[in-house]
Amino acid sequence: MARGIALYKLIGIDLDGTLLTDDKYVTDENLDMIHRIIERGYEVVIATGRSYYSAKKLTHGIKDHLIYITNNGNAVRDSIDDRLLSSLYLEDKYCHIILDEGKKRGLHPIIHVDYYQEGYDIILDKDSLFTHFRNRRSNEIIRHKEVEDYMSEDLDRVLAIVYPGQKDILTEFHLSINKLYPKRYNSHVMENVVMSEALLEIMHPMGTKWNTLRKYAISKGIKPSEIIAIGDDNNDIGMIKNAGLGIAMKNGSELVRESADIITKADNNNSGVALELGRVLDI
Repeated sequence: MARGIALYKLIGIDLDGTLLTDDKYVTDENLDMIHRIIERGYEVVIATGRSYYSAKKLTHGIKDHLIYITNNGNAVRDSIDDRLLSSLYLEDKYCHIILDEGKKRGLHPIIHVDYYQEGYDIILDKDSLFTHFRNRRSNEIIRHKEVEDYMSEDLDRVLAIVYPGQKDILTEFHLSINKLYPKRYNSHVMENVVMSEALLEIMHPMGTKWNTLRKYAISKGIKPSEIIAIGDDNNDIGMIKNAGLGIAMKNGSELVRESADIITKADNNNSGVALELGRVLDI
């Protein structure tokens, strides 16, 4: 394999199940490797399904300037001044279509919104499974607004609608909306999660990690072939398949591992990111 800065210029890294351990921290080995990579001239971009607030808090040990692609590509912020660089919102009417479909299936949504400056990132109904999950996990960084009836909320800055639940139910939901509303949404079922058997994430049709990472790279004069992408779950497949080098975590889902050029030899709890990037980049 050809290696080095002449070949790769930008590294897109997922958080949960990748850079973060299961206990939601960045190991010292991973922190050291990130700093060394940046010192050598590579640009590191965080590409996560999390909100910007949560992602920045969890990676506070990284002292360098970073770009955060958050909410699976639907919002991009600069860590220097928290400035919003780009955003993709679901239209109100299309939000309500999804919420109606979810209600028919007895599912409770986690509505991810772009209210960073207002102090909250998600809207929950009081009966949401996620409300109870959050109360059990004090280390989770969640800024939320709890409502009695999410259907009556102003849904003008929705980044994603997420449903936790059983994989078979969520897969049926995912396939159904793609059949009924082709090209209206981008959706995927996540398998490598803790709070439930699976998560269905539904977003703007152009809202993917890869679309946004590629667009950002091009704006910096970086070709897709000069990108390394590393992740662990199905929302990472696009960037892993299309980047110049796609790396799947050892602990990744079957689909993401099948899509990768390389699978890490260590998992997220054992600094798999640092070990593989160090090998690939000769650091």
